Amino acid sequence: MLQVQYGQYEIRRPAILNKIKELKGSVEASVIFAAEETSAAGGEPAAWFLLTNGTVDSFEAAYEKVCWYTQRWKIERFHYVLKSGCAVEKLQERTITTVLVQMYSVIAAGIMNLTYLARLKPELPCTVYFEEEEWRLLYRAANKTKTAPVKPYTIGEAVNYLGRRGGQKRTPCGGPPGVKTMWAGLTILSACRQWLA
Repeated sequence: MLQVQYGQYEIRRPAILNKIKELKGSVEASVIFAAEETSAAGGEPAAWFLLTNGTVDSFEAAYEKVCWYTQRWKIERFHYVLKSGCAVEKLQERTITTVLVQMYSVIAAGIMNLTYLARLKPELPCTVYFEEEEWRLLYRAANKTKTAPVKPYTIGEAVNYLGRRGGQKRTPCGGPPGVKTMWAGLTILSACRQWLA
């Protein structure tokens, strides 16, 4: 059960900024307080204060903002893939950096989609993400065989095959492959495609 409270507040301009006349004297902000009554995990119940410049004038609007906040981890994971997998911080060529970051952003979003789609709907066919040549090659590379199945396998199986190629340690208590492993597996799959071309 989640307790949600909200209110509108006026935030005055700090005195140190009074010399900048272009700034407003104050701004309106909505503050939302959300707290778990009991923790689902059995630990300390979580509580948040959220600040937004969006209008929050009903419980439904406040709850919507809390739901948005619970999705912040996706943004954090996206930046993790962008920095760790795509290594955008290492880009040195300033004139094309923006274009490269945009390209890598599309790649990072694709990797996240594949990773989490396989967790949410593992029974979907792998053709929702891979072309026929790709899923056949992935099967052959992951299973070290020269033959591939006639019919496509599931997206859950495809992610596990990528995990194998990406270096995931297969242990009984290990979870599904993460985004970094997916990046490594897709990189190896791409190299295999070029080698066979």
